[in-house]
Amino acid sequence: MVRRAIFHNLRDDLLNSNKIIVLFGARQTGKTTLSNVILNSFEGNVLRINADELKYIEVLASRDSDKFGLLFDGYDLVFIDEAQRIPDIGINLKIIYDSFPGLKILVTGSSSFDLAGKISEPLTGRTLTYTLYPLSLIEIRTEKNVFEIKANLETFMVYGMYPGILTLTSAKAKEKHLTELSTAYLFKDVFELSTIRNPSVLRNLLRLLALQIGSEVSIPELSKNLNISQDTVNNYIDLLEKAFIVFRLGGYSRNLRKEVTKRSKIYFWDTGIRNSVINNFSGFDYRNDKGALWENFVISERLKYQSYNYINASPYFWRTYTGAEVDYIEEHNGKVRAFEIKLKNKKTSAPKTWTENYGEDYFTINPDNFHEFLI
Repeated sequence: MVRRAIFHNLRDDLLNSNKIIVLFGARQTGKTTLSNVILNSFEGNVLRINADELKYIEVLASRDSDKFGLLFDGYDLVFIDEAQRIPDIGINLKIIYDSFPGLKILVTGSSSFDLAGKISEPLTGRTLTYTLYPLSLIEIRTEKNVFEIKANLETFMVYGMYPGILTLTSAKAKEKHLTELSTAYLFKDVFELSTIRNPSVLRNLLRLLALQIGSEVSIPELSKNLNISQDTVNNYIDLLEKAFIVFRLGGYSRNLRKEVTKRSKIYFWDTGIRNSVINNFSGFDYRNDKGALWENFVISERLKYQSYNYINASPYFWRTYTGAEVDYIEEHNGKVRAFEIKLKNKKTSAPKTWTENYGEDYFTINPDNFHEFLI
């Protein structure tokens, strides 16, 4: 089993803090597995609740501390899996937290847009929050050395980093797993917990986004192609972000008039899911999207690296109207770093406009040196 990067911190917070521990992440990223590994070593009585079970939903949605008391009697820790299923989960967790101060609470949610919205206000100051992504290179590094990781880079880019994928050996099995994952699991919460009237439009939007990774996305163009309003396009993209399927980078600027800032680039948290959306599992050497796939992979891994190392950096891309561009920008503690992402081991120079305005912190990431930035 690959040791997850947040294991120690999550376990220590659960054991030693008096806060509710909330673990977010897309389905099938390993939230339940990670939680159970931690709970199995807990020296006390644990109540494990699957929020899909009606008998628990009725009690946990009741806002009744007496009913809670009957459910939790004799337990030291309660684990609520898929807590977004419970109506008014935030206010109910607040009542539980305030009524049973010695009870430890661990909650998982497979989509942040519903659970986070319901707990953020009533549970202010009462939670510690973690996010679990598909496996990261820093986690794979605990089982493989850098040489072995380099040998598997192309496989990671084609089939992604979901835990279930790494247990499979054949290409056919991996493709089947990803197809199920991208149809039956990842969109389940988006469809059930939002007011999407036409799921096919969302799928078509996702396909268009998958074909544009590495490129700036035009909301008016997407609106025209899908025959929906620009507001609806933005709302759907927001849902896909909050469900941990995609993320967006905005354009970086310090208000120089020649810089592009209104458009965004949209990437996938997992390139295997991206390839499943467009139904393209071709070998890396035979693809015409190799550069974009590598760019997506590097940026998503960099964001995982930041998250797991508690680096609160803001990510961007940068481009001027005259065509000068940088693939990826980080702003952290007032400092700006620029990264060019290349498939070939060839050092590039920063655009003159960039160095004139932002300095010389410029790096090239390629398959030979990626470990310096991602591991």
